[in-house]
Amino acid sequence: MTTSLPASVDPTALQEILDGRWAHVRRDARENLRDPDFLPVYGEAMQEARDRVTRAAATLARSGRVGFGFPKEYGGEDDAGGSVTSVEMLAFVDLSLMVKAGVQWGLFGGALQLLGSKRQHDAYLRDVMSFDLPGCFAMTETGHGSDVQQLRTTCTYDPETQCFDLHTPHQAARKDYIGNAAKDGRMAVVFAQLISRGKNHGVHAWLVPIRDENGNPMPGVTIGDAGPKAGLNGVDNGRLTFDHVTVPRDMLLDRYGQVAEDGTYTSTIENETRRFFTMLGTLVRGRVSVGGSASSATKLALDIAVRYGDVRRQFAAPGEEREIVINDYLVHQRKLLPALATTYALHFAQEELVSTMHDVQTAVHVHGQEIDEHAQRELESRAAGLKVAQTWHATRTIQLCREACGGAGYLQENRLPHLRADTDVFTTFEGDNTVLLQLVAKGLLTGYRDAFGSLEGWGKVGFIADMVRETVLERTAARALIARLVDALPGRDEDDIPMLERGWQLKMFEFREKHALEGAIRRLRKNSTTEGMAPFDMFNDVQDHVLKTAQSHIDRIVLEAFVAGVDRTTDPAAKQLLDTVCDLYALSTIEADKAWFMEHGQLTAARAKLLTGTVNQLIKQLRPHIITLVDAFGIPAEWKAARILEEEADRQEAMAARDAELKAGVGEGTPEGTATDLEVAPAQ
Repeated sequence: MTTSLPASVDPTALQEILDGRWAHVRRDARENLRDPDFLPVYGEAMQEARDRVTRAAATLARSGRVGFGFPKEYGGEDDAGGSVTSVEMLAFVDLSLMVKAGVQWGLFGGALQLLGSKRQHDAYLRDVMSFDLPGCFAMTETGHGSDVQQLRTTCTYDPETQCFDLHTPHQAARKDYIGNAAKDGRMAVVFAQLISRGKNHGVHAWLVPIRDENGNPMPGVTIGDAGPKAGLNGVDNGRLTFDHVTVPRDMLLDRYGQVAEDGTYTSTIENETRRFFTMLGTLVRGRVSVGGSASSATKLALDIAVRYGDVRRQFAAPGEEREIVINDYLVHQRKLLPALATTYALHFAQEELVSTMHDVQTAVHVHGQEIDEHAQRELESRAAGLKVAQTWHATRTIQLCREACGGAGYLQENRLPHLRADTDVFTTFEGDNTVLLQLVAKGLLTGYRDAFGSLEGWGKVGFIADMVRETVLERTAARALIARLVDALPGRDEDDIPMLERGWQLKMFEFREKHALEGAIRRLRKNSTTEGMAPFDMFNDVQDHVLKTAQSHIDRIVLEAFVAGVDRTTDPAAKQLLDTVCDLYALSTIEADKAWFMEHGQLTAARAKLLTGTVNQLIKQLRPHIITLVDAFGIPAEWKAARILEEEADRQEAMAARDAELKAGVGEGTPEGTATDLEVAPAQ
C-alpha cells in the first residue's frame, strides 16, 4: 500500500470541521474558561474539592455561559445544542465542575424548564440560572435506578389542604447519589408516584425545598452525605428521604399532568406509559451531555498520551546511540491510533446527535410545535446508543493511555488517574449501559414487528411492551450518501473488492446489523411458540443476541456519521487525512470482530489476514500525522494540567543538546537511558 496522504496537514483545517455547528461556543470556551478554580487540584481533600467546585460554579454563573439552553425571556439563548456543546467544553477543564454544572443547569434547571409551567419559570428560573438557587435532581432511588417507572416514593394529594404529602415509605425508596444534595442544594426536583383520589397516575415531578436559607434541612427532610467516591470529589453527592413532607399543589411540575383543587387529574396524554416516556424524553439533553463529556475526557487522555509518546524514548536500534521514541513502535501505534480513529468517529456521531436534538427540542419548546413522537423516540434511541459507545470507549481508552505513559501515567499530577476515576461512573449514570443497549435493541425489534405476526407471548413482557414503537427507527441523516457508496460497489467476487472501498466497509457493517437483528427475531419467535416458556424467559434467553444487535446498530450509525463528516470537509488535505482515519475506524472495528465475520462467511482466513495487514499499513500511514490529529481537538495547553508534558518537553530539549554534543565529539559518558534501562518504578 502506498500513501497518498500529504506530507503535512494544517490542524486548524481539521479543527474547523470538528468544531462544527457550534464552533462559536467552543471558541468562546477556549478563550474565556481561564479561572484557576476551573482546573483540578491534585491531592486536595474532599471538602476542599467541593468548596472549590462550588466557587467555580458561581463564577461560571456570573460569566453568563450557563444560559444557552434556557429561554431568551429569562436571559438565555434558546440554544439546546449550544448548551450541550458548552458542557462538552467544560469537561476538558474539570469533570467535577462539568457534573456540578450539569446537575444545576442541565438536570435541575432543565426539568424546571421542560416540565414546568410559565408561572414556575417566572418564580424560579432566573435564580436557577444565577446559582442563587442551587438545586438537585432527585430521581434515582436506592432500590430503583434504571426502572424509574417503578419508583417507590409517593406524593399523595389531599383536597382539604390542597397540598401533596411527599413520603419515603422505606429505605429502598431513599433518593440516592443525588448531586448537589450533600452540601449546596436548597431545592430538589423530586420524582414520585402521583396519587390522587385513591388512584396512582404514575411518576411525576415536584419542586421541593430541602434546605432553608440558613442551610438547615426543611421539616421532614433528612439529608445524608454519600461520602467519598472513586472520583468526582468536587461533587457533593447525597441522600434524601421525606417523612410526610407537605408540598403545595402549585409545586407540581405540571406540563404533562395537572391536578385540580378537588384532586381531579387531567393530562393531554391519556396513556400513563406514553405520558411517562414523553416526560422523560424531554430530559434527553442530560444523556447527550454525558456522552459528549466522556468523549472530551477521551480526547484529553489521548492528547496527553500521544504527546508523551512522541518525546519519550526507550531502547536504541542496533548500532545506534539514540533511543527510539515510543510512538515509532508498531505496538504503541496499535494502542493509540485505532483509539484515536474511534474517537474521531464518535465525535462526528455526537455532532449529528446534538444537531438532531437541537432541532427536535427547538421545534417544540421554542416554536411551540406539537411533539413529533417518532422523531422523539428516534432521538432517545440514538442518544442511548451513543452514550453507551462513548462512555465505554472512554473507560477503555483512558486506561490504555494510562498504561501507554508507564509509571508517569499513574501519578495524579499527570491528569490520567483523575480522568480514569472521574469517568468511571459515566457507564452507569444517566442510564446503565447494558440497560440502554436493551432500549436500543427493543426499538429495532419493534420496528420489525411484522416479522413476528402477533405480539402474543414475548410481547406481553412489561419491559418490552413499554418500549413498543409505532415506527421503524430511521436510517441516519447520511442515508442517501451511504446508499450511493454501497450501490457503487463493483459487481465482482467479494474477495476481489479492496478493503479500502468505502462501500465494502459500509456493507460489512450493515450485514452484521441485519444478520444479528434477524437472528434475534428468529430466536424470539421460536421461544414464543415454546409451550410452557414464561414470558420473562422468552426474552432473557436471547438477551446476549439482543445486545449484539444493539452494538452492531451503534457501530453502523457511527460509521455513517463519520463518512458524512468526511464528505462535507472542504479542505482537500484535511479531507484526505480524515478519509484515512475513517478507513482505520472501519477496518479496526471489523478486525476486532473478525471471528464473527468469519463464522458468518464474510471473511475467509486469507482475507482476515489481509485485513490485519491493511490495518497495520493504515497505522503506518497515519503515524506522521498523529500529533496533528490531537492538535485538531484544540485543547488549550493550560487545560491539560499534566506535568508530564512540561517535563518531557524539557527533557527532549536536553537530550537534543546532548546529541549535538556527542555528534560534535564533545562530552563523555553514556547517553541517558540504555537498552537495559527498563522502567519498572512507578515514578522517576
